[in-house]
Amino acid sequence: MISAKCLTPAAQYVRTATDLPPFSIDNQKDAIQRYAAEHGFEVICTYADPGKSGAGIRHRPSLRALLQQVLSGNAPFKAILVYDVSRWGRFQDVDELAHYEFLCKHAGTPIRYCAEQSSTDETLSEP
Repeated sequence: MISAKCLTPAAQYVRTATDLPPFSIDNQKDAIQRYAAEHGFEVICTYADPGKSGAGIRHRPSLRALLQQVLSGNAPFKAILVYDVSRWGRFQDVDELAHYEFLCKHAGTPIRYCAEQSSTDETLSEP
């Protein structure tokens, strides 16, 4: 068991265009919580865009707020946990998806996809 003092603070981002399994907000949160417990993270805040398409960022106020928090340098969390890459976005241009990932990583707040192995799945839970 990982000590509470060793846990890395994390934000979770959840999004769904519909509330159907497996991508319902509750299912995403449950999967993220399991991942957090297994990998040494503590979810301290949630950014949610229910009923929002992942095709862009314009109509996703929580994702915009999350990015603004990260880029401000004042985020109280050190990682962003997302169920899978499709919940982060289904951007028409894959470079846009990579751009937002890069901005977060460069600001010291990498994204971890909890339901899939990803190239971003590095040893990031160390404080």
